[in-house]
Amino acid sequence: MNTVVTLIAPNPIPNEFITTVSAALDGSPYWLTKEVSADIQTDLDPKSAEQKTRALIDGKKIDVAAQPIAGRRKKLLVADMESTIIENEMLDELAEELGLREEIAAITTRAMRGELNFETAIRERVARLANLSEESLSKAERKIRITPGAMDLVATMKANGAYCALVSSGFDYYTRRIRKRLGFDIDQANRLELRDGRLTGTIVPPILGRNAKKAALESLSAKCGISVEDAIAVGDGANDLEMLTTAGTGVAFKAKPVVAEATQFRIDYGDLRALLYIQGYTEREICEVKQL
Repeated sequence: MNTVVTLIAPNPIPNEFITTVSAALDGSPYWLTKEVSADIQTDLDPKSAEQKTRALIDGKKIDVAAQPIAGRRKKLLVADMESTIIENEMLDELAEELGLREEIAAITTRAMRGELNFETAIRERVARLANLSEESLSKAERKIRITPGAMDLVATMKANGAYCALVSSGFDYYTRRIRKRLGFDIDQANRLELRDGRLTGTIVPPILGRNAKKAALESLSAKCGISVEDAIAVGDGANDLEMLTTAGTGVAFKAKPVVAEATQFRIDYGDLRALLYIQGYTEREICEVKQL
């Protein structure tokens, strides 16, 4: 059997559903984590196996990932930060300090859907933050919510020898702190210009967007002495697409439709432990980290 189909859910998956899918795939099931994630090995090709499985979902909140068994465990993780590793969009949090959250959030949403040029959108939003105090950056940091499963994801991959990178089109003020908090090996992001303790409303060039994320994936793969096929990448917005479609395993995490439709894997319901299940990690192999 050369293909594995992984079922992932936020709630218990009924045993009878596992049995039904296994029969349809003429496959062999194995629980990764009891009730919430299972592998089913099959001789079908990944595309056919996924189609057959999705046809049986019938509205259930279950994610499906189908792939060759060989090479599923990755040696490099490249992760977007906002709305991925953390639940927040930090530009929106900063905008709230000026009473501009709704206005800025609307632009953020359109940019992440791919409806606006990323560089134009980020310049426009940051310009509206001109004269915001540096203290506001710290105040917004206290609102950060770590996405469930993020800490386990990083800890488990690092424990198994993988290199973990946080690559964001957001701001290094926050990526530096999240890198240290979760244990990422490296972070990359844009830098807000500060003068006399206040934001000037500009970004220190160059602006890092979708091409920078793909470039980071490629350079980090070379640094680790591996192919991009040996990397897993995760993100949610249009500026993540180049990175996600270049990585061996690209995962759209609760992503905008344009991203989910173009990416190899999509996680709509599970948390970030789903990336471990996709790689075949079992419950006993996952490092559980207490949420801070």
